[in-house]
Amino acid sequence: MVVWGGLAGMLGLVGLVGPATVAAGPAAAAPATKWYVALGDSYAVGYQPGIGATSGYTGYVAAHEHLRLANFGCAGATTSSILTSVGCHVLPASSGAVAYPTTTQEAAAAAFISAHPGQIGLITVSIGGNDVTACAVAASPVLCVGGVGPTIMSNVTTLAADLRAAAGPTVPIVGLTYPDVILGQWVHPPVSTTLATLSVTAFKSLVNPTLSAAYASAGGRFVDVTAATGAYVPLSRTVRLPPYGRIPVAVASVCRISYYCSAGNIHLHTSGYRTMGKLIVASLARRR
Repeated sequence: MVVWGGLAGMLGLVGLVGPATVAAGPAAAAPATKWYVALGDSYAVGYQPGIGATSGYTGYVAAHEHLRLANFGCAGATTSSILTSVGCHVLPASSGAVAYPTTTQEAAAAAFISAHPGQIGLITVSIGGNDVTACAVAASPVLCVGGVGPTIMSNVTTLAADLRAAAGPTVPIVGLTYPDVILGQWVHPPVSTTLATLSVTAFKSLVNPTLSAAYASAGGRFVDVTAATGAYVPLSRTVRLPPYGRIPVAVASVCRISYYCSAGNIHLHTSGYRTMGKLIVASLARRR
């Protein structure tokens, strides 16, 4: 994901390794492999600055749910590129990655799902953050995000419908939003408490309702990572967090899980991705 800012050109290519083929054998010898199919942007990749792609939340979920991971994530992906761009030329996933040099991320994932009937245990998607990158420098960031909303709604609705058609009616499709790491602008130079405050409005009133409705249109679930990581705690509530002193609780939350407060990078520490993984697992447990 790139929210309110670019990825700074520091993303190197990571080799793709396709999931190993399940060994052939008698049909009754072992239960069929259950797959976890992940799509999305750099959050699906588990990107961390100075490290590159990591197992992120997808690795946590795959291990916890005892599923084999097929990760189609691509750093920099938008709701448009996931449908239309061929291959991944920025930063592909590493854990469980699947190469798709001649097709789009959406088409590759849908084809994989269709080729494994009865074997798909879970599909997750993190997409939409890169669609609002330019709004960081807009005269009115919230109006800018609102203007992008119809495109996000249309594209994610199409994506969710295609995944549902490939997977069938019972496979869980979980759509994710993001922690509001731009709250870190409260302490990271150039400090802008105004932009930090507006980012909460943009997520709560525009981005998240749009994503939730798009996934719901195909019977998908939505995990509000923004709320779950404390972004909606009133900014009047404060806590002391070294080295920043007394700051809003919501800001301290994103400082703890992301690189934004210390380095201006929107990606998450391992603990942040693990938090996302736990939220997905909890969502699945509630719906069983």
